[in-house]
Amino acid sequence: MTKPGKDQTRKTDIRIGLIGGHRLNGATLHERTLAVSLVGGAGVDLTGVEIPDGAELRITKLSLIGGVSLKVRPDVRVDVRGLRLGGVQDQGPTEPNGPTVRVGAWGLLGGVTVRRGRALRRQVR
Repeated sequence: MTKPGKDQTRKTDIRIGLIGGHRLNGATLHERTLAVSLVGGAGVDLTGVEIPDGAELRITKLSLIGGVSLKVRPDVRVDVRGLRLGGVQDQGPTEPNGPTVRVGAWGLLGGVTVRRGRALRRQVR
């Protein structure tokens, strides 16, 4: 993933499913991703994604039932917003000055869980 300049357009990846969750990783993500399902969560693994400092990755999850399980590098800041019955589990970044991932989680049931792991170094398209 590169930080978009003024003349670069941002790409949005849209995933739609009625029943069943979404599995997303660095090879399948753009700067913005929208995952929509009636029933089903989203498993997002960003440990292998190179997100430059100052860049921002946005993930939006819309569902009636289903949460978000997010795995990021230790230096990534995660900002969770939205409306859902379920909390947010995140211990915060363990290293300062990292990039930001913004998660919008909208639905009735389902929380957001953030886990931190080591990086594999792969770039987002």
